[in-house]
Amino acid sequence: MEKTTRSIFGLSAAHFINDIYSPVLPAILPLLILQEGYSYFLAGVLVTAYNLTSSFTQPVIGWLFDRKNIRIPIAVSVLFSAFFMSFIGLVHNYTLLILFAMGGALGHAFFHPGALGLVSRMAKGANRARLTSFFVIGGNMGFAVGPILAGLAVGYFGMNGLVILVIPAILMVVSLNKIIVPFSDQESGHGAETVETGVKKFPYVPVIMLVTASAFRAWVIFATVAFMPTYLAEQGMSLVTANLLTSVMLLAGVAGQVVGAGISDRYGKKKYVLLSICAAIPAFLLFLFTTGIMSLVALVAFGYLLWSSFSVTVAMSHEIATHWTGMVSGLMLGLAVGVGGVGVSVTGYFADITSVQDSFALLLIPMIIALALFLLLPYREDQIQEGRNES
Repeated sequence: MEKTTRSIFGLSAAHFINDIYSPVLPAILPLLILQEGYSYFLAGVLVTAYNLTSSFTQPVIGWLFDRKNIRIPIAVSVLFSAFFMSFIGLVHNYTLLILFAMGGALGHAFFHPGALGLVSRMAKGANRARLTSFFVIGGNMGFAVGPILAGLAVGYFGMNGLVILVIPAILMVVSLNKIIVPFSDQESGHGAETVETGVKKFPYVPVIMLVTASAFRAWVIFATVAFMPTYLAEQGMSLVTANLLTSVMLLAGVAGQVVGAGISDRYGKKKYVLLSICAAIPAFLLFLFTTGIMSLVALVAFGYLLWSSFSVTVAMSHEIATHWTGMVSGLMLGLAVGVGGVGVSVTGYFADITSVQDSFALLLIPMIIALALFLLLPYREDQIQEGRNES
C-alpha cells in the first residue's frame, strides 16, 4: 500500500507540472483582448482549439493504453506542453497562436490516459475515489497555480516573459527517475495478460451520460476560468490580482477534491456529485449579484463546490468501465473537457453581444443540464460493488 501511495504521489507531481501550462491561455486572454485587439470570440476560439485538440487525442491514446499497453513517456508529455505554452508569448500571428495552442494541447493529451490508467490499476478497493483524487489534485494544483505564474510572468516582463515557465518542466524531466517510483504492470498483475483477457463489452449508455454531464460541467469551469480575470479586471482590479483570485477559486476546488473524495467513498459517489452541484448553483448566483467580501467568499465557495465532484466522477467512470480505464480516462479528461471547452467560445460570443456578467449568468443552463444528467445516470453503489467483486 505504501509503495502504491508513493507511486501515485509521484505521478501526481508530474501531473502538477504538466497542468501548469493548461491555463496559460486564459491567463493571457486579457492582454490579447486589450492589447492585441482580439474580440472575446477570437480569444475564446484559442481556448477552444486547445481543448478540442486535447479532447480528440486523449481517447485514442487511452485505447492504445487499454488494448496495446502503449504509453507516451511522461517526459515527452511534459516537454511538449512546456515548449509550446512557454514560447507562445513570442508569437504574434493569430494562426501561429492557434498552432502553438494545439501543440501545447498535445502534451496535455499525451499525459493523462496512460498516467491515470496506471493510477486506476493501483487505486482499487473502498478508497478508490480518495486515491484517484491524490492524482487528480496534482493536475488541479497545477491548473490553479498556472494563472499565478503566467500572470506574474506577463505582469512583470510582458508576453515575452512566458518563456521562463519552461523551467519547471525542465526540472521535472531531470527529476523524473528520482521522484516517481517505478511501477510496472507485471507488479500489479496486469500487462499483456490483462490486455487479452480484459476485453469486455464497453458500457456505452452510462459512459455517454457521464461524459456528457461532465462536458456541461467542464463548460462552466473553463468559461469561468477563461473570462474570470477579464471580468474582475473590468471591475477595477489589476491583472495580477484578478489572476490571483482566479487561482484562489481553483485552489478551493483542489481542497474540495480531497474532502469530496473521502466523503463520496463513505456515503456514495453519485449522492455527493448531486449535492455538490446543487450547492454550487446558489453560490454562483451570490457571486454574480453581490459585491465586496460576500461576492469573493461566494466565488471561493463556488470553486470549492463545483470542482469537488471532478475526481469523484473520474473514479465513477473507472468503476463503470473497469476494463477500459485508459479509454474512459481519455474520455473524461479529454473529450468531456474538450467538448466543454467549446462552450468557452459560446460564452465569449454572448459576452461580445451582451456583457461578461450576463454571459456568466447564462452558465446556469449547462449547470442545470449537468445536474439532470448526473441524476439520471444509471449508477448504483451496490451494483458497482458487485461488479468490482466479480472482476
